[in-house]
Amino acid sequence: MNNYSFGSSASPKSFKAYTRGSDFDLESGTNRRARKPKKSPFHPIKMLKSFVTRLQYYYKLHPLLVFVISLSLGVTIIIMLSLYESHFRMMGNYRKVDVDWGDYPFPKLQNLVMVAGHSVYTSSSCGKADKEDSWFLESYQKNPGQALTFVRHIEEGVEIAAKDDAALLLFSGGETRKDAGPRSEAQSYWSVAELRGWFGKEENVRWRALTEEHARDSFENLLFSVCRFRELTGTYPQNITVVSYDFKEERFAHLHRSAIGFPESRFFYSGTPASLSSKEAALKGEALVRAQFEGDPYGCQGSLFRKRLKRDPFHRSIPYPNGCPEIEGLFRYCGAAPYQGTLPWA
Repeated sequence: MNNYSFGSSASPKSFKAYTRGSDFDLESGTNRRARKPKKSPFHPIKMLKSFVTRLQYYYKLHPLLVFVISLSLGVTIIIMLSLYESHFRMMGNYRKVDVDWGDYPFPKLQNLVMVAGHSVYTSSSCGKADKEDSWFLESYQKNPGQALTFVRHIEEGVEIAAKDDAALLLFSGGETRKDAGPRSEAQSYWSVAELRGWFGKEENVRWRALTEEHARDSFENLLFSVCRFRELTGTYPQNITVVSYDFKEERFAHLHRSAIGFPESRFFYSGTPASLSSKEAALKGEALVRAQFEGDPYGCQGSLFRKRLKRDPFHRSIPYPNGCPEIEGLFRYCGAAPYQGTLPWA
């Protein structure tokens, strides 16, 4: 039997009929590229349906457990959304103040001189500011010489501001008297200063004397004026000087100053006397009001709060703390203990 050898006489090699990595087409005699298997597409709808199916299954087995878990998840989401909303709202306030307002009208002023208002000037006649019938007076204010005490406060504020080129003078007081019409105490005091020619200090003081027209009591005189200072200068006051009656010094310099946490070393008080005919009654009334603020430092409860409502006959919307977002917490706080939040001047 004959042996036939195929190929060369060397050691036989394996015969590769088809090229690897491709398909051989018998009809055409050519290689075709192999098809890659398709990746399974992502089907969110199918996944959601699967999740719902499983949830229904577990609900049938443990309805109470599923209900509690779902309720807890919902409450958690609501709380998180509320926190984020509050955060972005506050950040929006910061952006509104720092970006939209941009340039402040009095950026170089550093100190606040605040004159607390006590009445509304109603006279249309010039030169009658020291007459009682030129002012709208409450029954306890109808005393001889009362109007002159208001003029003295205004003059004292102008004199203090004139001695400090870095001071912003603010007359503070809202539209507190219904029968006086929509006239604010602050505008009344500014108008009297204008009528009196700024007591000879017009060129020096007038351009940096403005108003805070929303305060309804002494605590708001101080707090609102600090915020108004921030609106006008872009910063908070380095020093604060309050002008009012001498018998109110304890209320302003201790109770109100402590309530806003302002340093005692940077707080000053200038008090002028009450009229002789009203001094005794004024001292008794002051003792009562001071006792109320000792129990309610922020005036947000009880008789002090009701007094604020009474002194807002035209329901004015208070814009603060939009202009001073850094102390928003102080505006919202209500309690007998001192506010513990962070303050720019602490």
